Amino acid sequence: MTFIDLSHTIEDGTITYPGLPAPKISDFLSWDASHATYAPGVEFQIGQIEMVANSGTYIDTPAHRYRDGFDLSELQLETVANVSGVVFDASGAVDESSVDSADLAGMAVLFRTGWDRNWATETYGSPGHPFLTAGLAERLVEAGARIVGIDSVNIDDSSPAAQGRRPVHSALLAAGIPIVEHLCNLDQLGPGPFSFYAVPVKVKGMATFPVRAFAITA
Repeated sequence: MTFIDLSHTIEDGTITYPGLPAPKISDFLSWDASHATYAPGVEFQIGQIEMVANSGTYIDTPAHRYRDGFDLSELQLETVANVSGVVFDASGAVDESSVDSADLAGMAVLFRTGWDRNWATETYGSPGHPFLTAGLAERLVEAGARIVGIDSVNIDDSSPAAQGRRPVHSALLAAGIPIVEHLCNLDQLGPGPFSFYAVPVKVKGMATFPVRAFAITA
């Protein structure tokens, strides 16, 4: 088996989404400070991180969009782990023609745009990023996709022209289909089959959280 890491590294000061603060990573207990607590020769480090949930490569559950939607604590493992995946090459405004008549039932459907090459630059969050159209979102819902991901800053059009509309988030999350944004390294996925994993921590009352997304190929 080959493991392919599809997650960006969360680093101190790196902004994921324009307008949201960057993570702050520090020591809660440093190696040196721990010497006061433990026996000679024994030391520990305990880190702490201050960040918004939408940092790095993260998953959106329905509670991100809908007050009555399920959150991270209610996310079923079979939805985010060992899911048979398919990847489609895409750019610009990605419509339903990108998936043609593919059988997407129960699949992790990933869209490879190459936008991850701009990670941690001003370009990454620019209005020109690739996104899915409302028509494609409807197609994914009708086809019974299990989870949908993209290697772009937003699965929806976030330009001023979109006026804050989020039809893709709205359609997918209303259907109970989680979304993974800010994927990377999708170029390492070949034409063969793969299994997709994007498992977050189990937190009650939170709708989004970073994941260690990865794929396993035969």
